[in-house]
Amino acid sequence: MSEFNFNIEEANTLWKRWTLNAKKYPNRDAIIHWIAGEEPIRWTFQSLIEKAKKFSIHIKKHGIEKGNVCAIVMRHNPNFYPLYLGISRTAALPAVLAYPNPRLHPDKFRQGIEGMSQRSGLDYIFTERELEPIIRPLIEKPGSTIKAIFFPLEWDTNNEIDSKLDNEIEENANNVDSSEPFLLQHSSGTTGLQKPVVLSHRAVLNHVKYYGKAIGLKEDDKVVSWLPLYHDMGLIGAYHIPLAFGIPSVQIDPFQWVLAPVIQLEAITQEKGTLLWLPNFAYNIYAEKVDEEELEGIDLSTVRRVINASEPVRHDSHEKFAKRFEKYGFNPLALTAMYGMAETTLAVTQTEEGKPIPELPANRNLLSNGEFKFANENSVKRICVSSGKLIEGCSIRIVDENRNDLPDGKVGEVAVHSVSMFDGYRNYPEKTAEVLENGWYYTGDYGFKYEDDYYIIGRKKDIIIVAGKNIYPEDIEDAINNVEGVIPGRVIAFGDEDEKMGTEQVAVVAETKYETEDEKKNLRLNILKAGMAIDINIHKVYLVPPRWLIKSSAGKPSRKANKERLINGNDPQVWSK
Repeated sequence: MSEFNFNIEEANTLWKRWTLNAKKYPNRDAIIHWIAGEEPIRWTFQSLIEKAKKFSIHIKKHGIEKGNVCAIVMRHNPNFYPLYLGISRTAALPAVLAYPNPRLHPDKFRQGIEGMSQRSGLDYIFTERELEPIIRPLIEKPGSTIKAIFFPLEWDTNNEIDSKLDNEIEENANNVDSSEPFLLQHSSGTTGLQKPVVLSHRAVLNHVKYYGKAIGLKEDDKVVSWLPLYHDMGLIGAYHIPLAFGIPSVQIDPFQWVLAPVIQLEAITQEKGTLLWLPNFAYNIYAEKVDEEELEGIDLSTVRRVINASEPVRHDSHEKFAKRFEKYGFNPLALTAMYGMAETTLAVTQTEEGKPIPELPANRNLLSNGEFKFANENSVKRICVSSGKLIEGCSIRIVDENRNDLPDGKVGEVAVHSVSMFDGYRNYPEKTAEVLENGWYYTGDYGFKYEDDYYIIGRKKDIIIVAGKNIYPEDIEDAINNVEGVIPGRVIAFGDEDEKMGTEQVAVVAETKYETEDEKKNLRLNILKAGMAIDINIHKVYLVPPRWLIKSSAGKPSRKANKERLINGNDPQVWSK
């Protein structure tokens, strides 16, 4: 089928768009809720809208008003989708938050919710009864911004609709302007440091139009995704784009995928999936961690695009994936890449379909000094993988530390402008002022331009990217500072490249006065436990004596300098197991 034109003006808010799709394609699958070993639950566009209306009536009856932020903390459930749509219909703002990992301590989860409620302004929590003992104390706490906690999975949505209230809600939904807020999503990061991004209907619909065009969406496309819906790639790419365009998406439980990654390949095979977004680490998992016997009957011949995004794109990961799955019908030219962020709704660049992704063998040493030059046989090489060309409606500048433009081939900070850009972080004027200037968003990423392609090579700051998750070193360091035996304030955390897994791993350096082997072994174990308590796996622990860490000019231990010291030397004072 040919690509179809996406006319924003015929339905200029998301609720209008969804109801339009329900009229155009009433019996077409909208969401295919996938559970391993079970028959999938299928929402058509019409049935999804009908159920959403019933949820919206409950929401209205509970006193939720236009502009209220409704945080959804829920496991993989078929009623998540109509609930989300129902919140939007009432002109409240849905905000999807992560359901706590079983290893995450309840206090840490509660602190994260409280921090986001105070910063983002969460008004209501929609969750499951199981989390009530953890969340209820937040509501009862003096000065809490959270007004109430609801358990929508327990609501009776089988009764007849109250037509009077339904008409009132529909009228209000139709009066929403496209410039008004639609959703609140949090930019990547660990819970306490996530930044609240509010996006308008217009921003999301613009993105659907221009990014949909960039990836050549067609009426017979079908997205297959296990990506969490609290992440912009899962929420916008794999959920909102197909839902607005009027094509199906298969939604897989992220926790199930972690246990059995082959579930996505099975869904692609059975549903004839055509589009998927994956973080770089997933390519390595598929290439190396899925047993051959699990792949019997797998057919990936329908996949026309698999889009690598959310962490630096790696040449080796693509190569391993393509080599492993060519015999299962996968076309290596389906490999593509994207660059984007929550602040621009999602994508800024995208590589072309049906062509190899451009790759540049760069001189690593010159690259680290801010300049791209081709590697020769005598230089250390780094393969830089393109994140693509600009999508329509977006602009990029590569700038120096003074935000002056740099010429092509020079490495600098990536600044972006987009028709789908956010207006600033909600209730966070100081952070907004840091990154927004004259309509440009300064991303904190490093990259360069070469022949109209953009190559993203790292982070301006010290963010660690583990399996697509951005981790702030400060969170890890704060947790480890409280471990008995660690000298407070004398800890650094950094990303340690794991070539085999195609992602970074967390490494920690901590000063201690302990000297015996047994003391150090117990301390290392307690540091690992401190990481687990905040849902972070620490890969390596380096214990060093007092005053070992190099300080920065600001008087704090320098992550970069100490990482280089570890990598470049074999210091007998460093204890590592």
